[in-house]
Amino acid sequence: MSVGFMLHSKTDAVIWRGPRKNGLIKQFLTDVYWDELDVLLIDSPPGTSDEHISITSYLREVSVDGAIIVTTPQEVALLDVRKEITFCNKVQLPILGVVENMSEFTCPHCHRSTEIFAPTTGGAQSMCQQMHVPYLGSIPISLQLLQNCETGMDSTKLLANDTLTQTFLRIVDTLFHASPDLLETYNSISGTIVNLLSGVAHTPQDTIP
Repeated sequence: MSVGFMLHSKTDAVIWRGPRKNGLIKQFLTDVYWDELDVLLIDSPPGTSDEHISITSYLREVSVDGAIIVTTPQEVALLDVRKEITFCNKVQLPILGVVENMSEFTCPHCHRSTEIFAPTTGGAQSMCQQMHVPYLGSIPISLQLLQNCETGMDSTKLLANDTLTQTFLRIVDTLFHASPDLLETYNSISGTIVNLLSGVAHTPQDTIP
């Protein structure tokens, strides 16, 4: 679900104050017929605004596994992420881990890797060590993935043998093993996740040990 589905045009802006945002989030969580879900992911905007307060408030009475925080390596991004970590701690929302996105770019011609966003203070991994939160891994910039997103192509099929796929799989594996509750709850669907990311058929026994 997305508020974008309710707009008349893709160029329309959502100019709402806190109470109206709060009401829509409540409707999404309580009025939408979600049926039986294996996983419910909520993609929230950066920062610690009304949206985050509303979501954590409404989900307080249900079993929430936690938050995955995504950042980029440069210090200007990490400044906000530190605030988000503090926010999660204050509202008692478990932090499952931090993923560093756009960590580097590998030239498809010379195969040289370049840190586009320089980690001047050590990047996400160093920050995680300082703030005692799990570091799940890093994702490089991928031109193919970018093109797939722009055109609406299914990356799980086009990137079946790509090194980026292996990166995603490692992050999923690290995430599950970082949280015993997640491992127990979602072990039954891990084979499906691996299947989607790798494009390889797996038997029902192919779960993360």
